[in-house]
Amino acid sequence: MKTKATCPYCGVGCGVLIEHDGRRITGVAGDPEHPANFGRLCTKGATLHLSARPETRLLYPELRAARGLARERVGWDTAIATAAERFAATIREHGPDSVAFYISGQLLTEDYYVFNKLVKGLIGTNNIDSNSRLCMSSAVAAYKQTLGADAPPCSYEDFAQTDCLLIAGANPSYAHPVAFRRIEDAKAARPEMKIIVVDPRRTDTAATADLHLAILPGTDIWLYNAMLNVLLWEGYVDNAFIREHTEGFEALRDHVRDVTPAIAAEVCGLGRRGAEDIVTAARWWGEAKAAMSLWCQGLNQSTHGTHNGTALIALSLATGKIGRPGCGPFSLTGQPNAMGGREVGGMANLMSGHRDLANPEHRAEVARLWGVEDVPSTPGLTAIELFDAAYDGRIKALWIACTNPAQSLPEQERVREALARCDFVVLQEAYCNTETAPFADLLLPAATWGEKEGTVTNSERRITRVHRALTPPGEARADWRIVCDFAHELGPRIGKEAARLFPYAVPSEIFAEHAASTAGRDLDITGLSYDLLDSAGPQQWPFPKAANVVDAANRTRLYADGRFPTADGRAHFVVPTQALTAERADARYPLHLTTGRLRDQWHGMSRSGKVARLYNHVDEARIEMHADDLALRGLKSGDLVHVRSRRGDVVLRAEASSEIRSGQAFIAMHWGGNSLNSAGANALTLRDFDPYSKQPELKHAAVQVEKAVLPFQALIMRGEPGAAGDEEGSGNDDAAPIEIAGKVTAGDLMANAAGLALERAAALAPWLERFSYASLALAGRDHPAVVLRIAHHQPIPPEWLAELDALLGLDDEHCLAYSDTRRGITKRARIDDGLLVGLRLTGETAAAGWLRDVLVERQPTADLRRWILAPLANPPEAAKTRGRIVCTCLNVSESDIAAAIAGGAGFDDLQAKLRCGTTCGSCVPQIRRLVAAGQRAA
Repeated sequence: MKTKATCPYCGVGCGVLIEHDGRRITGVAGDPEHPANFGRLCTKGATLHLSARPETRLLYPELRAARGLARERVGWDTAIATAAERFAATIREHGPDSVAFYISGQLLTEDYYVFNKLVKGLIGTNNIDSNSRLCMSSAVAAYKQTLGADAPPCSYEDFAQTDCLLIAGANPSYAHPVAFRRIEDAKAARPEMKIIVVDPRRTDTAATADLHLAILPGTDIWLYNAMLNVLLWEGYVDNAFIREHTEGFEALRDHVRDVTPAIAAEVCGLGRRGAEDIVTAARWWGEAKAAMSLWCQGLNQSTHGTHNGTALIALSLATGKIGRPGCGPFSLTGQPNAMGGREVGGMANLMSGHRDLANPEHRAEVARLWGVEDVPSTPGLTAIELFDAAYDGRIKALWIACTNPAQSLPEQERVREALARCDFVVLQEAYCNTETAPFADLLLPAATWGEKEGTVTNSERRITRVHRALTPPGEARADWRIVCDFAHELGPRIGKEAARLFPYAVPSEIFAEHAASTAGRDLDITGLSYDLLDSAGPQQWPFPKAANVVDAANRTRLYADGRFPTADGRAHFVVPTQALTAERADARYPLHLTTGRLRDQWHGMSRSGKVARLYNHVDEARIEMHADDLALRGLKSGDLVHVRSRRGDVVLRAEASSEIRSGQAFIAMHWGGNSLNSAGANALTLRDFDPYSKQPELKHAAVQVEKAVLPFQALIMRGEPGAAGDEEGSGNDDAAPIEIAGKVTAGDLMANAAGLALERAAALAPWLERFSYASLALAGRDHPAVVLRIAHHQPIPPEWLAELDALLGLDDEHCLAYSDTRRGITKRARIDDGLLVGLRLTGETAAAGWLRDVLVERQPTADLRRWILAPLANPPEAAKTRGRIVCTCLNVSESDIAAAIAGGAGFDDLQAKLRCGTTCGSCVPQIRRLVAAGQRAA
């Protein structure tokens, strides 16, 4: 069977077909009819079915009677009643503003709607915010300040029609791969199209650009002001459009008059040719018949993220390049339904239907729609403010849904202390092992991808109907149902009529109420229903009652008539700040650290981290630095280093990178407490935020780096022998739980290889904090293995090693073993059916690299057995090493590609011979870079 849904990762909103047998998900394919992707999927979306496993799922409500006690399974009635009584008691004693809700851009629109109604309509507080605050709130504020509404005016089809594309603070090659495929297609079809990329790093996206402006972090506004300066001086501005459709241009014109390309180039650190490059970028934009900008977190996650956006939008307004094909400012949404959440007002400063919380008439409208006396006027606490309030005791009860603040928020030490201090914490979650779960007094099991029904809205304002393929496992419930059940219990306890406010039996009733609430608004969707979305497919808003599917072209882009949803009907120019980063680099913290995404992982990895092959591109957290900066500190690639900011200290592996200029560093944001012995990048980031959007500056921190002296190292790996043809995800999900350290049959091991790897990873995660450095990951493809890397400041206690051996089945008497007590070296290797399936190297790990490949690639050990415990840094002739996987879909490694290039292969030859990049295409930019590097070397 096949069920239509959407991908739950980024905001591109790809349609998927979930393949299933009614009991379990067996596969996934791109929906060829969906206009966001036309059948394409990236590496993450294409492996969604492999993440749909029972391991680490939260199946039943769990409650602890008091702090310090373990949670115990309870029934839903007890769970909901307890939550209602605790929240009601808090509200009675301390008022409604003593409780708060922190929700997620991964919820469906219907989930978001009832959460918002619960908090603002029933409880009477605006203390509801979303992790979208960390993602898109600066883009929202920029759109509202300039264009009047939170409405991206462009569509994906504009990529094929623009003559100049300016990509700023975004790496869509990694973060929005399917959208980037459309950009690549546009460039291939029209080579004369100009692509400008603004990014401190030379990412895969930047490598495809005609012009890469590698500015210093935090200097974006200076660049866009200088481009506007050139547009003014060289006569590229559209004075008629400015005069007839905008306000405030004179003030901005005066502001940028002295921001010359030479001055901006110096501020931005663009070097000798910087001024010339700025002029080139401005001329390309000015001369293009159609020009559009594309931006994401590099602009948003800043203490002046809103003004980053308004300065970029000004380029479109000043040249009149908006509302036409291939034109306009386009923010890429980070999460799959951050747009839907904003549509229903599911944040502390928003109201349903894009209404303004500060507007008394808007509050009265919503109160009438909901049938409540009023909606509170005091703005709610936004994400950083909310956790600050929990830290200092103002928030007494906190409900968290479908997000992981103990990994994703900045200044993690403070966030975790806030969670520990809060009197009562509820976590509504699909997975039991997120970093936030240990702080929860009550865990509520929620449905997740493949089990939910509702709608989502993607980056181009396109609403898609999501269908449920399976019933949720155990006692998990749909998020909207949990909220309604809680509302029904809470209402009578606080003297409110909840049954009337939450009468919904099915999600279509919620959507109908949401649609009705948008009547007459900029996003009017009163013409949409589940039936229409099912029959006609995904639709862009606005879609009022009078609209028809056949006039979809009229909704492709906004503001074609030059009218904007502002009080005066005009777009507004904004004079931006001239601030730089919130934190300056100095002698003590000399490096500019930036954070970002990996190609094959997503957010905190609670879903993508369940898929072994998604680690094959990058399998360990690391800090990337310029080779000169490593050498200056006496470091080399592979060394462990302390990375310190003014807020925290983490130990990571260092890697030299040609993508980064000297004085800068980069850490991926995904790695947290389930994969490291630390909180990762967000132990270092700061909670300073933009004054308009309240979005924190997650993108930048000043850090120092020095070598970590951790001489006592270990590598532990465990896989399974499996069987030919056994593939990840094909195990019997209904099999009885397997005791990791106990006796199991070969059939059990073969059928549950993927599940065992996940169970072992979950069992090892609590061990990470014991060590000075520890990294935990999966590896492999069809036969996953778990990999634990350890470095410690003192000898690892023998009893710890014995416990780990027992946990991973490395205590078997048939294991190969070596011990040198005097030198502190012990080694154990398990070989089953002629395959290396388990390994522990302690005290000496020279062979770690090639032995990992032997285990993961399932190489026969007949000719390797005598070398397995030897201190060999270089592999014996019988061992085959492959290195990093570039093409995750087809398992093509960097060494495979390098060998073919050395033999004279070009890009087309590689695709023909190795087929790399022919499936999802996510690896295409990297393959092109490898080909270019090989040609330069030749």
